[in-house]
This record gives sequence, structure tokens and C-alpha cells, in this order.
Amino acid sequence: MSRAEQPSSRADRLSDRTDEPSRRSLLAAAVVAAVAGGAAPATAEAAGPAEPAGPAAAPDAVPARPVDHHSWTTYTDWRSGTAVGTRAVAGVRPGLVLATPAGTTDHTDPHTGTTAAWEYATWTSPVHRLAVPATEAIASWNASTPAGTWLQIELKAAYSDGTDTPWYVMGRWASGDQDIKRTSVDDQTDGRSTVWTDTLAVDDAATGPRLTSYRLRLTLYRRPGTKLTPTVWRVGAMGSDVPDRFTVPASVPGLAQELVVPRYSQEIHAGQYPEYDNGGEAWCSPTSSQMIIEYWGGRLTPAQLAWVDPAYADPQVCHAARYTFDHQYKGCGNWPFNAAYAATFKDLQGVVTRLTSLTDLEILIAAGIPAITSQSFLKEELTGAGYGTSGHLMTVIGFTADGDVIANDPASPSNEAVRRVYRRREFENIWLRTKRYNASGKVASGTGGVCYLYFPARPNALQRRALAAVGVR
Repeated sequence: MSRAEQPSSRADRLSDRTDEPSRRSLLAAAVVAAVAGGAAPATAEAAGPAEPAGPAAAPDAVPARPVDHHSWTTYTDWRSGTAVGTRAVAGVRPGLVLATPAGTTDHTDPHTGTTAAWEYATWTSPVHRLAVPATEAIASWNASTPAGTWLQIELKAAYSDGTDTPWYVMGRWASGDQDIKRTSVDDQTDGRSTVWTDTLAVDDAATGPRLTSYRLRLTLYRRPGTKLTPTVWRVGAMGSDVPDRFTVPASVPGLAQELVVPRYSQEIHAGQYPEYDNGGEAWCSPTSSQMIIEYWGGRLTPAQLAWVDPAYADPQVCHAARYTFDHQYKGCGNWPFNAAYAATFKDLQGVVTRLTSLTDLEILIAAGIPAITSQSFLKEELTGAGYGTSGHLMTVIGFTADGDVIANDPASPSNEAVRRVYRRREFENIWLRTKRYNASGKVASGTGGVCYLYFPARPNALQRRALAAVGVR
């Protein structure tokens, strides 16, 4: 589930940086246009004088974005779907609830062997026609599931030849773990596309059909005879057709700004709670999630953390690992499960998408929105990291005056060491490429710009413009 690329030389990196001032000014103006009209976000002191932000090409030069992210979030959205036992609810945060059950079904949890009866109801989205015929699709959702409830998310896509995929299960999810064990579902394929944990992928991206549209289906479950219900506030999917590449085009830096984001190391949790992906050494995703959740003010109560050994520092990181854990994948790195976990915090929402450049990250940082990026790399491909990885999540919190990436990297020996500065050209390659060479010299995959974005349930005008500029509404 990760991808990366070959390192650039020092000379290449420097040549990527040099551009005539007039072009840099033009690019900076493009980012200003994307986020103009709002107050500046709270930031730490930048590594240099803050500039008006940057790198987006002039409108007539911008290529089609190879990513289409679409979500259903409004009362009108929920009313537009096909409901069988579910009901749309209005209010400050519109959602979908279980009203009158469509029926009762038995479900056997594959991870406990327990069979139980559940009342259920469904909602099926309208067809969303993808602006970009896609080779991959990733669903994400935001919901509350009180004890005694859970939900399932399915996706059915149309191929470019007019046929359809089956209904693929993209997740069985609950915010807790007392009713079901949240899980992805393996061994789903129709011979032309396959679900890989959290990603639906066309089997042969070179010659296979593209995904041209999709529908999502939500099934909400509750204990029979109760009035309990999940509440879903957002459901959507990202379709993409990122070109296969070992090297990505260089972007031009245009922002010097750093956000104040909490710093947590996964490494100080090594050996803790090995039942969750062998302990903290593998907790890059939940550790990154917890950093941004707390940046937005999300806090866990002492009662929520009471299960954690009081001898452990930063118990909230242990909690994030437990509540993002995918029992089929046997890890905490399921992308939608992390976004769903973030949205369990009051007034916070999360999505999984792909971004197309460091320019996109600059637009978000300029609006005060940090991002979690997924990448794979050899030790020598990212100067200063000190390690190589086949898949790693870190939090981008800003850019230096030279355009280098400021990241809170959880693969650090201590909280104090988490803040890192990585060379811009190296970072954009390892994050945005789709092909790389692994430690054995074999070709492996890269994420092609996968990113988690967490932001307020009611973003301000500045944040809305920045999110819209990167394709998220």
C-alpha cells in the first residue's frame, strides 16, 4: 500500500530551486488567489519571511487534475439517495440515521467467531460520474457509532466498457471494538479489479478498463429492539488515474510558513500493546493522526484513556492505535479507518484523497490545514531521515524559506526530535511517484500522492477555498 522513487542529485535539487523571480511571483500569486479573502492562520515563526504562497501554474496551463474526490454531506445530499429504513436528519451537521429497520440479519464476526442478530437499514448514493476515468478508488466516511451499532460501506463501479463491478465491501467499521472488530475484507475480485485492504484497483492499469462512475451503499446496524443508531455525516470516494512514473515534475517553492502542531514519536511506544500491529514501532499512521487531531483541539478524556497503562507516556497515541486497528489487515495503517477515527472527535471531519503536487500542500498550509502524507523510500532517498521504509505516514506542517518540507515525522527517537526538514525535491518524489525500486532492486509501487486531510466540520471561508482548490468539498 505504498510507493516511492529514486533520489535526485544535489545538483538537480538546486537546479529545481532556481527560477526567475518573475515566475516565482506569478506562482505565488496563484496560491494567494486560492486562499485569498480570509485571515492568516495561526503559525509558528517561519524559517524566513513569510511570502504570499505559491506554486500553481497559470490557469490556462494547469493540466486536468487526475483525481476526483466527491462526498455526500448535506441534508439535500442525504435526501438524494435511495433510503430503505434510513432517514436524513437536518441541523448544523446533517446526517443519516437508522429510522425503521429494513429487516434483521445474522452476522458472524470473522475475528471472534461470534454470530449475532442485527437490525439494519440501507442508503444508496446516486451515481457519481467520475471526471477522471479511474484506475483506483478509495472510500472514506465520517460517523458516530454508539455501543450496540456499526456500519458497512460498499462501492459498486461502472467500467468503461459498460459493465459493472460487484458491490465491494470497503470496510466494516465501528468507532469502538466491543460489538464487532473493525475490518477490511480480503479476497474481493471480479477478475478485472480487486480490493486491496482499503483501495479498489483495476488489475491491469495499462490495458484494463477504467472506472467511469460509482455508487456507495451504507448499511447501518443496531442491536434488535433498541432505538440506537449510527449517524453518518460524510461518505464519499476518491477516484484517480495518476500516471505511472518513477520521477515527478519539480514544483517551484512559494510559501514560507510553519503551523504549530503537537509532536509525538511512535518509537517511544515500541513494545507497547503488541496486539495492535506489534506495538509502537508500526504506529506511524495513528501517531500522525493524533498530532493533527490535537492541533484542531481534539482531546481524549481520562475515562477514555483509563485502559492505558499509566506508566506509558502519551497514552493518547496508544488509544489512536487501538481505535484505528484493522483486524484483517492486522495494522493501524488503513487509510479510511484513520480518517474515520479523526471524525469521532467533536466538530472534526476527515477524508482520504490524493494531491497532485507540493503546491497543493502549500495551499493547505497557507489556510492553516496540515496534512498526513504516505510514502515509501530507501534510506538514501530522503536525506536526514536515517531510515528506509516500504510504507510510512508523516505530518506536513509547513515549508522553509527555501521551499523545503517541514514535517512532524513520528519515526523519530523522541517527541523533541519529531520536527524534521526534508529536501523539497526528494520529498515530492517519494510521495508523488507511483513506481520505485525497493531494497532488493525490484520495481515496487508508490502511493501517488495519497493524503489524509482533517479539518473542522464547519470550515471557515479561507479553509473552504483551500480545500476546494485541492478538490475537497
